[in-house]
Amino acid sequence: MPTSASPTRKLAAVGAVVALVVAVIAIGIAVGKTVEGDRDPGRTGESEAAASTGSQEDAAQQKMFDGLAKKTSRRTAGDPLAVGEKDAPVVLVEYADYACSFCGRFTRETQPELVEKYVDAGTLRIEFRNFPVFGADSERAARASWAAGQQGKFWQLHDTLYAKTRKGGDLAEDKLVEVARESGVPDIDKFRTDLGGAGAERALKKDQDEGYQLGVQSTPSFLVNGRPISGAQPTAVFAQAVEDAAAKAGAKGSGDGR
Repeated sequence: MPTSASPTRKLAAVGAVVALVVAVIAIGIAVGKTVEGDRDPGRTGESEAAASTGSQEDAAQQKMFDGLAKKTSRRTAGDPLAVGEKDAPVVLVEYADYACSFCGRFTRETQPELVEKYVDAGTLRIEFRNFPVFGADSERAARASWAAGQQGKFWQLHDTLYAKTRKGGDLAEDKLVEVARESGVPDIDKFRTDLGGAGAERALKKDQDEGYQLGVQSTPSFLVNGRPISGAQPTAVFAQAVEDAAAKAGAKGSGDGR
């Protein structure tokens, strides 16, 4: 049986992730300044130097995104909170709360298009992370979604919860049981047990710890092959991010001889 990592190794891993995210933000600011400078008519004489700097920044930035993707993309076979091929070239990781109206907007408006166009084609895998930020009701809904996943109904309950904005009493246990029945969860007694069990607590803590270590502060937050996207952006933004990531993954694969 594999032994767990030592506290020192765990702290080192957390520090590495945090440092990586800080570096990504710093590079993003630098890139933004470079672009702004390129648009300044008074600096046209510096275009050649700016292009060289931008190329170096792009390479460093991509390296950071690749590292972030490696740390966060679980690619676990049979993961009930994921959809898409385990070895898809692009992984979208979503950190979300069931009481979050913008998370619902993403689920209703953008996710179906991404699934139809990219997941079904084998290009994209979507991995959901429970990241409740609105208190006990949100946490209960997160545990309920995990419990539904234990019976193969995670996405059905997920989509039903997000069909409309639900807060407070709408996420009470009896209401979640109603949603479970509506979503086709076959064994409601097991669902109740799993909802309040230690397994759900551990799974929720794992997702939350991952998000906190990355510096996630609001929902929804996304990583597309490690590249951050914040908020329920228009579908075109996600589509472009997936296509860009797929192109980079393809180029990298060709370069590695695969």
